Amino acid sequence: MMNIDRRAVLGAAAAGALPFRSARSQAANTIRIGVLNDQSGPYRDLSGPYGVMCTQQAVAEFGQRGFNVEVVNADHQNRPDVGANIARQWYDQGVDVIVDVPTSSVGLAVNNVAREKNKAYLNTGSATSDLTGAQCSPNTIHWMYDTYMLAKSTGAAMVRAGGDSWYFITADYAFGHALERDTGNFVRAAGGRVLGAVRYPFPATTDFSSFLLQAQAARPKVIGFANAGADLINSIKQASEFGVTRRGIKLAALLMFLPDVHSIGLETAQGLVLTESFYWDLNDRTRALTERLRPRLRDQVPNMASVANYSCTLHYLKAIADMGVAASKASGVDVINRMKAMPCDDDAFGPGTIRVDGRKLCPSYLFEVKSPRESRGRWDYYKLVQTTPAAEAFRPLNEGGCSLVRS
Repeated sequence: MMNIDRRAVLGAAAAGALPFRSARSQAANTIRIGVLNDQSGPYRDLSGPYGVMCTQQAVAEFGQRGFNVEVVNADHQNRPDVGANIARQWYDQGVDVIVDVPTSSVGLAVNNVAREKNKAYLNTGSATSDLTGAQCSPNTIHWMYDTYMLAKSTGAAMVRAGGDSWYFITADYAFGHALERDTGNFVRAAGGRVLGAVRYPFPATTDFSSFLLQAQAARPKVIGFANAGADLINSIKQASEFGVTRRGIKLAALLMFLPDVHSIGLETAQGLVLTESFYWDLNDRTRALTERLRPRLRDQVPNMASVANYSCTLHYLKAIADMGVAASKASGVDVINRMKAMPCDDDAFGPGTIRVDGRKLCPSYLFEVKSPRESRGRWDYYKLVQTTPAAEAFRPLNEGGCSLVRS
């Protein structure tokens, strides 16, 4: 596997170029995987270098099966133009598949480039459900979570618990819009009301005080945070400082990850409900995978965002082994179709399938954050509230408007 000089790769990211330096990288029997994500901004701790490590773990576990595998990575800086330029040049220079890509505006841009170049794109980071809806592509699979799944699990649970009036604080780009939209639809369908929303500039905002004051002024029962990463952490910390919950308002973290809880701390995060499709301590298989990843991740444990790279990469490599390197390089659509035809199974998400619209199906889990007293130690943060089966967790196939779905 290719040794990566992180400074060279990050420098290349700004110019959209890939530093292929070894003669071996030009070999016809080499599969090249490009991990494109946020290495330096608000989503860095969710995947970033950890997403690269999880991708490398999948390659190592897959082993040698008659072809070589190289992993390269770059920082898209949460900018669609940067992400699209890197994707275009990577594909032109021999990258066979791009994985990860948080920030839905960037993910949608890469989705278009993959289709244009007839290459494979395995999205794990972008949450917008439009990737399997109006903007679905035969070249793309959407792994793990999306805004529909998050809205259905967390949003619906909050309404059932009495939170029937909502106000949203929303990141002003494709992900935030989609999450606000999908959650609002579930709130209204359950008989609740959406009192309003305020949208803030992304990724340039760190002070959420004015937005929290606007939300409080509407007197909702729930403030829904349609954001993630460092923005969500700052939102919840500042809400705690302002005593928002002491006014009887509940906080809904619509996309929250384990590293977010760690950063916030149990004293502040306790009682929050959130949805994930993976938790390191969920079952024997997730615990076993966590142990295998420990030498790479060191003081971290895998979370839903980073471990999805492991899962999709492993399934992708199984498809390459099944169809052959030459055939896989000839058509990204054919690779995606082979992946859809094969059942999925790994220690991160267990058995699963991939629908015709590119939606990878897996269960979703509603968790409540433990109190400091309940936690047994570092990273023991969740208790399971409910499980939504894979067949019910995501938007029904016939409701997304995907052109790949034939009625």
